[in-house]
Amino acid sequence: MRAIYRREMQSFFYTAAAYVFMLVFLTLGSVFFIVGNLNARSGNLLNLMAQLSYLWMLLSPVLTMKLLAAERRQRTDQLLFSSPCSLTSLVTGKYLAACTVLFLTLAATLVYVLIVAIYGTLYLPETLTGYLGLLLQGCAFLALDLFVSSFARSQMTAAVLGLGANLLIFISDVAAAAISAPFFSGALKFLSLYQRFSPFARGQMSFSNVLFYCLFIFVMLFLTVRVLDARRWKEG
Repeated sequence: MRAIYRREMQSFFYTAAAYVFMLVFLTLGSVFFIVGNLNARSGNLLNLMAQLSYLWMLLSPVLTMKLLAAERRQRTDQLLFSSPCSLTSLVTGKYLAACTVLFLTLAATLVYVLIVAIYGTLYLPETLTGYLGLLLQGCAFLALDLFVSSFARSQMTAAVLGLGANLLIFISDVAAAAISAPFFSGALKFLSLYQRFSPFARGQMSFSNVLFYCLFIFVMLFLTVRVLDARRWKEG
C-alpha cells in the first residue's frame, strides 16, 4: 500500500491534477473569505466552511478521475491485478493519496484562521469542529467518486460520472426539503452528505455524523474493491 500511495502522490504533483484542484479551491475560497469575512468584518469562519463544502461537489472528481480510469485506459491495471499487492491495499493507497491532497489544500486555508486570529476574534473550538466536518465530507465525496470512477474506461468519463454522482447527492438534498412524504424525505436527509455536515457548520460536534461519514467511506471503498475484483476475474 505504501508503494501505491507514494506512486500516486508523485503522479498527482507530476501532473496538473493536484495543482488544478488546489488552485481552484483556494482561489474560490479566498473570494468567499474576502467577501464574507474581510469586507463584512466578520470573524465567523463557519459560514465560510459552509460555502466551501459545496466545492467538493465540483472539484473532487479532479482528484479521482485518473486513479483507476487511467490505469484501465493504459492497460496497466492488469499488472496491478497480478501484483502481490491486494486490491484492498491498491484502492486504499490510491484513496489515501487523494485524501492527502485534499488535506493539504484544507491546511492552506488555515491562513484565513490566522488572519481572523490576528485582526479579530477567533472561536477556536467551533472553527476546529467545522474543519473536521469539512474534511470528513470531502473524504466522503472522494470515496464516492472513486467508486463511480471504477466503472469508467477513461479519465473524462470518470470525471463526468463523478460530477453526475455529486450533483445527484446535491439534488437529493434539495428534493428532501421539497418532498412532503415524511418517509422519503427522512431517508434522503439520512443519506445526505450535506445534511450530515450541518451540525459541524454550526460548530457542534456530532459523533453520530462522524460515524456516518466513516461508514460511508468504508462502504464506498469496499464496493470499489468488489467492482475491481469482478473485473479482474472477467478480464483475466
